[in-house]
Amino acid sequence: MSFWGHRSSSCQRKSFFLSKNVCAYGEHRRHIYYARLTTSAELAVLVDDPHAHRTPSAGALKQWNADRAASAKLQIAAAQAKLATEKTSKQAMSEDALRKRKEREERRAAAARAKAIAEGLDPDTADMSASGSAATAADDRSVTPGANPGQTTAYTVTLPASSSELSWYDPTNCTYATIEDARATGVWTYPADLHERAKCGVFRDLWEKGNFMGGGIKFGGDFLVYPGDPLRYHSHFVATVHDSPVWTIKPMEIVAHGRLGTATKKAHLLCGWDDEKQQVAYFSIEWAGFG
Repeated sequence: MSFWGHRSSSCQRKSFFLSKNVCAYGEHRRHIYYARLTTSAELAVLVDDPHAHRTPSAGALKQWNADRAASAKLQIAAAQAKLATEKTSKQAMSEDALRKRKEREERRAAAARAKAIAEGLDPDTADMSASGSAATAADDRSVTPGANPGQTTAYTVTLPASSSELSWYDPTNCTYATIEDARATGVWTYPADLHERAKCGVFRDLWEKGNFMGGGIKFGGDFLVYPGDPLRYHSHFVATVHDSPVWTIKPMEIVAHGRLGTATKKAHLLCGWDDEKQQVAYFSIEWAGFG
């Protein structure tokens, strides 16, 4: 099984849900570290999600479909009521606009009549000319470009996707409070070797030091290390995990790490994991006088 997501549970812990087919890199891999870390710290539980979904009966499925249809009808009815209210409001505004337009036309006609009298012209002819021009303008404004009277109205309906609301969903016997319990039943296998243990150990040590962790594959490392919330801070380090506190590194790797780190305004952090002592040794690489 592999981890795919999480959501809050009613017992004030995080619930990490497990499925079978998941990409092993990027955000999913980072969530695996968080799942192991928070479960070990008793801040989360693991849920074997596929086995928590029992086979529903025909009656349960029928009731579920009926509930979804009823929910959709209620949402559509609410949307229609809102639309009718907005239409009434717009109509009231339109009537007020028509009243003001009529007043403007009357003032324009009175002005034209007064001007005709002053110039010695027939006031009735001027009045008719002004009224005709106003009527033409009103007719032009009454046509709404692009209007389609036969067009149907589309509504957005939200359907609940939470498994906890399903009558055939019961995670009681599929929830594990510790990694050991989940490993014993075969739903959790990470970490399975020394390199995976090293990654988990480095991730936990940096996290416990107050850092925020992200995926570092785009920057040539295993993790990005942020000093605070990634929405507010840029990462300070690109971390690469080694399986031992003593390892061999080529000079070209040092050059590559140093130049890439300088180009991205970060220092490269070499993390050596001691599996016996459960400790991490850190070395950073950065070019002096650059950036």
